[in-house]
This record gives sequence, C-alpha cells and structure tokens, in this order.
Amino acid sequence: MSERNFFAELKRRNVFRAAAFYAASAWLLVQIATQVFPFFHIAEWVVRWIVVAACIGFPFALAFSWFYEWTPQGLQLESEIPPSESITSHTGRRLDRWIIAILGLAVVLLLGNQFVLHRDESKPAGVASSATPIPGKSVAVLPFSDLSPKHDQESFSDGMAEEILNALARIKNLKVVGRASSFHYRGKDVALEKVGADLGVAHILEGSVRNQGEQLRITTTLLRTSDGVQEWSSTYDGKLADVFNLQESCAHDIAKQLDVVLGENGQQRLVDKTTDNAEAYALFIEAQTMVNARVGDNLPRAIAKLEKVTTLDPKFARAWAKLAIAHAVLAQYVKGSDWPTNLNLSESVAQRAITLDPDDAEAHIALSYVAFSRRRYVEMVAPAARAVALEPENFTANYWTVNELAATGRSREAEVIVDQILSRDPANALALYYKSMLRFLAGDIPAATSAAKRAEALGLPLGGLTLSHISALHGDYDHGAEQMARALVAMGTTFTSTQLETIYRGAYMGEAQHAAAMQVIAARPDDQYVSSMLLRLGEPARSFEDFEHSSTGLSDAYLNFLWYPDAWARKARQSPAFQGFAKRIGLVDYWKKNHWPDLCSPTPENGPDAFTCR
Repeated sequence: MSERNFFAELKRRNVFRAAAFYAASAWLLVQIATQVFPFFHIAEWVVRWIVVAACIGFPFALAFSWFYEWTPQGLQLESEIPPSESITSHTGRRLDRWIIAILGLAVVLLLGNQFVLHRDESKPAGVASSATPIPGKSVAVLPFSDLSPKHDQESFSDGMAEEILNALARIKNLKVVGRASSFHYRGKDVALEKVGADLGVAHILEGSVRNQGEQLRITTTLLRTSDGVQEWSSTYDGKLADVFNLQESCAHDIAKQLDVVLGENGQQRLVDKTTDNAEAYALFIEAQTMVNARVGDNLPRAIAKLEKVTTLDPKFARAWAKLAIAHAVLAQYVKGSDWPTNLNLSESVAQRAITLDPDDAEAHIALSYVAFSRRRYVEMVAPAARAVALEPENFTANYWTVNELAATGRSREAEVIVDQILSRDPANALALYYKSMLRFLAGDIPAATSAAKRAEALGLPLGGLTLSHISALHGDYDHGAEQMARALVAMGTTFTSTQLETIYRGAYMGEAQHAAAMQVIAARPDDQYVSSMLLRLGEPARSFEDFEHSSTGLSDAYLNFLWYPDAWARKARQSPAFQGFAKRIGLVDYWKKNHWPDLCSPTPENGPDAFTCR
C-alpha cells in the first residue's frame, strides 16, 4: 500500500477522528480528576495512574479504530465488511458531533476553573483583595519604636501602640486593622503603598515612645499609603501618671485628622482610666505584649509581671483578666505546667476581674475557655456569648469562640467567625491556621494550602499541621512527617521531632510503621498529646479512654481531629465507643442544648442520646 493510499485509508476508517475523540476524552477525564478528586480526599497517586493509563491506552485506541468498525449489527472486524455495506462516513459524522460536545465541556471546565474555583488562589490568604476599594477612613497602627536611653522598653512601646490601636478601634466609622497584621511589618522595608494594599487601609500611623523615669514622650506620625506623604505629626509629653490623658489626646487628634465624628456629640471618650497607679499600668502594658506572644518564656514572664501589677493595684480589673488569659493557656505552651492548677487559678482571677468590672470581655471569655478545657461544654456557652456581646471585635473572645465551635464539630459556624476576624486582621496567624484547617475539612485543598503556608510564613508553626494532612493526601509521607513534627514541637509536647515523625508514618503507612509508632507512645504515656496520637493511629477506643481519664485541657487540640476527613478520623467518630464517650464527657448534652455537629445527627429512634456520624 502506497503512503498516499495508507493515509486515505486512515481517514476512511476514522482513525484520525478516533484519535481526536480519545485525546479530548482523556484530557477531559484528567481535568475532572485533578479538580474534583481533592474535594473527596482521593490520593494524588490515583490521578497519576489515570494519566498513565490514558497515555498507554492511546495506541490501543488507534489500533482498535483501524481493525474494527461499528455497524448496525454491532462491532465487526473491518476486513469482514463488504465496501458497499461500510458506514464509516456516517460513523465519522457521529464522532465529529461527540468531539465538538467534549470540546465544549472542556471549555466550560476551563472557564469554571479559571474564574470560579481558583479566582483567589493567586492572592495569599489573609491579604485584602486589591479589587476591594480602600475606605478613606481606615488606618493601621504599626509598632512604635523604643527611644528609651537603654532601648530596653520594646514591650512597653509595643503595648503603647496597642493601646492607641484599641482606642481608635472604639470609633464607630473608622476601620482599624488588628494588631497581628499591623505588627507583622515590624522592621520590614516594605513600601507604604504595598502595606496599604495588603491591609486595605488608606493611612498608616507610625510612632515612637521614650520612657525615662517618670517622664513619657509619645510621638506619632500619620502617613498616606497611596503616596507616602506625611499628613500629620504630633508629640505628647507628660508624666507616666498622665498616660491616659496623653493617649486620649493622641487618639482624638488622629480621629480629627481622619475626619471621623466621635459619638453623637463629638465628645466620645476613647481611653478609660483603668488604674491610678502609673507603675502598675507600665508593667501591665509590657505583660500584655508578652501574653500576646505566648511562646518561649513569654507567658511565665507575663504572669510574674501581672502578679506584681495586681499587688500594686488590687482593683485593676484589666490586669486580673489578662492574668486569667495567661493562666488558661500556660500548660498548653510551657512544658511541665499543670493543667488543673492553672485552670483553677484562671477561674479565680477571672471571677476577681468580673467582681471589679462586670463588663470585662476578656474575663468572661477566660471563664468560657476554662469550662471548655475542663470539658464542661454546656457551661462554656454563656460566658463566651457574653464576651462577644460586650466587645464584638475583641480578638480573644472571637478566637476562643472559634476554638469551641470547631472542636465540637460546628465547622461552618466557626468559619463565619474566622472570616470576620480576617476581615479586620488579615495577617493574624492564628486565624489563618483555623482557616486552613476549616478549608481542609471542607475539601478545599488549594485554599487550605494557601492559608496554612501564610500562617507558617507569619511565624506560626501550627500551619504545618494542616500541611502535614495535605501531604498525606498526596502520599508524601516524608514531607508530612517533618511538617507535623515542626508544628507540634513548638506546642509543649515532650515527644521529640524524630518520635513525632515516627507517629505520623504509623498513621499512614504499613504495619511495621504502626508498631513503631505504638512503641513511641508507650514510652511517653503521660504526654498531653497521647490521646490525639492514638486517634491518628486508628486506636479510637484507647484514645477515648486516655483522653477521658487524663487531666489535659487540650479540648481543641484533641476534638478537632474527630472531624477530619481521614480514614482514622471517620473510624473514630463512627466507632460504637464514640457514643458513650461523647455522652460521658458532656458533648451530647452540649449538642442537644445547642447544635449538632456538621457531620452528625441525632437518631432518637435508637435512644434519647443516640446519634450517627458520617
């Protein structure tokens, strides 16, 4: 057969059309797999095998179209069909229509992928969208510089900037970016225009503090982010005892420059005088910065300072409330700290704060978190609601409410609050971590990855915990093990990095790795993360028993894992043992009085406390 006749025969037998049909169908199948499979947590290797199979099948599809022909009588060898009975031209037209239909579907998929599924993927999580207009009445307060003679007052300077920020946040029609996002730019050489675009603000407030003896100087400068022009600057001098008046004057002047009306008569007070003791207030400001930092020795140092503050001024309600916050989380961050002791202290000092000031939001949320850590889930609801009602934009009140909702399986409600936090504080690493976790639970792997990487970039190792689950989804267990270890080592565990990596591999790999992981856990039975690790290793009954009889206050770090899409999490929540466990620790009573988890529903036909989870 001549080359010319060969190509004519290829055309007559619809081999070219079959090749086009197969290629278009295979491409569409691969695209569907890559876009849809992650939402169902199907491992990445499945997609790879689909691609390989599609490539291998191509030459067989061409050979099939050469040797066989569809006829009204069914599939027949082409060599057995008389030329007068061949319907290849009719089959070709049908193939043309199928090819056009598949290409049409491909175009729809491409457009949906580009403009719907991944429209925000290029933008880092937690950064304001450039498409959103920046309001003119908006400001971010950067950390103030320490100009004290010895340059040893950074915590005080940070605290002063935070107090000014809090004062401005009380102004109704002024957008003030949260502390975490504003302070993220400390020491960074970033153009003001970019800072303004990232945070969605039209103005930046810079400042410095000089605290020497009894003398205090606060200097502030207001800059326009669009062009970096200095709009206003002022210096406030006085004694440390006058600090509240200095802050009030500064905040009022800034509001005036931004043309914001203060209250109905323009006389709204922005700074409350919470203590008459200047030394106590100076120590409080430093301690507040340390409580915000959490890690390292910050919490023990903060507690020491706050205990001195409350000795200097026993009526300083804010100091008692901040001390309650510090004790509530101490055992989570500092190895060797005792949960029951610190929770008792937190409850005691929170009650002291509320006695002094019934409207202190942080004292109420501390009581809620104590109840949560003690597994008194019904009791945690009222104080949390009270805290948010008192200060709707208070970060601690909202963040711990998210903790409680997510841990009890109410992920969708938790994410609404997380989004509200990020709208005010787009570079808040803790909120970004929860965003990453909640997006992972929803099957949105691109958004989960983006938020987790952003949290890590902002200095929060916990972002690696979400990334470790995503690595497992892709079958990358070595990388995932390192990510989980990096995340948990910073969280007060006694397990070493190597031991955590062994536990991770035991959760996802073979029997040998599982046995090695169980040996690691047996060597450290008192670690506060043992219950969580047993859950990951597919040992729900042992995990439930360990958590129920332990004194750990890690309700969030444990219960969050129950709602993951991984097989070991499904095994746990669908285990018969989960029914009794959830009842005994108070979850069922909480769900019946409030709301059932997103993944569970009651089954009263099986009993008053029965439920089922998917």
